[in-house]
Amino acid sequence: QVQLVESGGGLVQPGGSLRLSCAASGSRFSTYRMSWYRQAPGKQRDLVASITRDGSINYADSVKGRFTISRHNPKNTVALQMNSLKPEDTAVYYCSADLGIGMRYWGQGTQVTVSS
Repeated sequence: QVQLVESGGGLVQPGGSLRLSCAASGSRFSTYRMSWYRQAPGKQRDLVASITRDGSINYADSVKGRFTISRHNPKNTVALQMNSLKPEDTAVYYCSADLGIGMRYWGQGTQVTVSS
């Protein structure tokens, strides 16, 4: 099994920034497709950003230009830099690993709250 642990969430004012980090177990981390999802209260879990083993990146339209996903394979980590945060970004953010063999793993989530 792949273990995923998110960190970096918290309370921030509108227009502020946060950096989330996800630490993963596994010796084959460099082959995983890594993603960030978020889920607001009463809503579906939506894809925020993803990055493949070769560095190909996708973003949700709602965060494009504000968020940046990156990975550092030697440390088995993936990060989400969030700038110009808005109240509608408030959600629990989840790290996810797709192993490419019909297996997906999830972290426990970290709360991000954007409020004055």
